Order: sequence, then structure tokens, then C-alpha cells
Amino acid sequence: MAELTMGAVQFAERSNLKRFIATDSFFKYLTRAAAITVLAILFGVFVSLTLGAWPAFRAFGLDFLTVQTWNPVTEKFGALAPIYGTILTSLIAMLIAVPVGIGIAIFLTELCPRLLRQPIGIAIELLAGIPSIIYGIWGLFVFAPFLQQHVQPALIGFFGGVPILNQFFAGPPYGIGMFTAGLILAIMVIPFISSISRDVFDTTPAVLKESAYALGCTKWEVIWSVVLPFGRSGVLGGVMLGLGRALGETMAVTFVIGNAHRISASILAPGTTISATIANEFTEAVGDLYTASLIALGFILFVITFIVLAIARYMLSRLELKTR
Repeated sequence: MAELTMGAVQFAERSNLKRFIATDSFFKYLTRAAAITVLAILFGVFVSLTLGAWPAFRAFGLDFLTVQTWNPVTEKFGALAPIYGTILTSLIAMLIAVPVGIGIAIFLTELCPRLLRQPIGIAIELLAGIPSIIYGIWGLFVFAPFLQQHVQPALIGFFGGVPILNQFFAGPPYGIGMFTAGLILAIMVIPFISSISRDVFDTTPAVLKESAYALGCTKWEVIWSVVLPFGRSGVLGGVMLGLGRALGETMAVTFVIGNAHRISASILAPGTTISATIANEFTEAVGDLYTASLIALGFILFVITFIVLAIARYMLSRLELKTR
């Protein structure tokens, strides 16, 4: 009887072991298939953009990247102005959003009264849920007139007598332009940077901060020497996520940038971006070359975003090596 019971137990154990092995194998292959699917989609996007953009690259060659002419009538297209506008507006956005977003995260984790942390944090995160077209409408009808009447004239007057800088703040105050688009992008990017930075700063071990305070460090010294170094990799990831959002934003930028295919030294002047150009003209594109040129712009934006994310991944790996 005892041998029969022991055999039943061993049979049950073998059955459970086989079931666990089968479940683990299924889960392994399922996750592998998910990863391969993502890579296949990415490769498919790359191939489709390449094939669609090939007529434009074949017709214009490298001149497509170095010429700012964009004339659908004569079928002369160049991507320099949209590339310049994309990079400039994203740069303006990040110069504003990075310090503000990190400052918000530091305030919420280290300085804000505990009673106010949750309401302020939720309010900031709600900014990320507002549709981009709402930002665009608000920027066109409220923000741009305010800048035109109060901010841009002050900038033009302040930098008017400063050599070199007066070129960046020259021209009439249009209200719309690359500066306005950069500010709108900054407002849209701040919630991403602040939310990720806040979560990273919250993971700082309390013993590290308490040790710094025990050594006589001030609040600022603890933040600068303990909190920021501990969360720098996460902060960098949040910054790159925000940069990716800024590079690809479409509708909000389309409303306020002016949609002018030209390069100007002044950041107050109207311009365009890759995504804004595609959104404005794709439905009106007549002819294979016009359509291929717009797809080529999408291909360039895809490459720029890929390069930015690759650089971010490399910087994160370098930071991880240094912290080991």
C-alpha cells in the first residue's frame, strides 16, 4: 500500500514537472515571438519608407538634403528647411523642458509638502493626456497673440544691440514661428521628463540621503551629490523620451510654426518641420515625385529618431558601466 502511494506521488510530481516545463517553454517562445514581431514591424517600416522615398532620392540625390527649395509646381524639392526646423524647435523645447522638468521632479520629491505632492504631481501628469491638437489651437489663438504683443517685442528690443544674438531675435514679432513652436513643444514634453525623473528620484535609498545629512550636507548638497547622480540614467532616459516626442510632434507644431519652407537665422521667423510638412501637404500631393519627396521626409525623420535613440542607449550603457 505504501509503495502504491509512493508511486502515485512520484507520478504526480512528474506530471507537475512536465506541465511546468511545457508552460515555461510556451512562455519563452511567446515572448520571443513578441520581440521578433516588433523587430519585423520596425524592419517593415524601414523597407516601406525606403521604397517609397527612392524616386525622390534617385531624382535629387544628396541635393535633397542640402537644398531648401520646395516648389511643387516645378517639382523641385529639398528637405533642408524641414530638417532645420525640426532640429531647431526640438532644441528650443529641450533647453526649456529639461531644467524645468527636472526642477519639478526635485521639488516634488525633496521640497514639496507631503500634502501637496499628489495633487501637483497629478496636475502635471494630466498635461501629457491633453491631445496635441488642443495645444495647437490654444497656441494659435491664445499663446501666439500673447507672445506677439508682450514677449517677442521685448526680446527684439533687448537683444537688438547685442552682436550675433540680434540675428537670432530679429524681424517683426509675428507671434507664430519656430520660437513659439519650441515653447509649445516644451510644455508638451515637460510632463514626460518630470514624471520619469520623479519616479527615479523616489527610488533613491533613504540611507544615502540620511548619511549625507549626518555628514553635515545641506539640502542642496544632498540633491546635487546624492539624488541627481543616483538617478542620472533614468533622467537621461526621460530626456530622450521627451526628445523623441518633440521630434515627431505634428499637429501642435503645424498650428503655430507658420509653415514656411525657408531657413532664417531668427528663431522668431516662421518655418516648418518634417512632420508639419507631411501633415500639410500629403493629401494635396499630386504626382509620384511629390509623394515620394514627402515619404523621403518621413524616412529622414525615422533615421533622425533612430540615431537619437541609439545615442541615448549608448549613453545609458556608458553610465551603467561607470556606476558598477
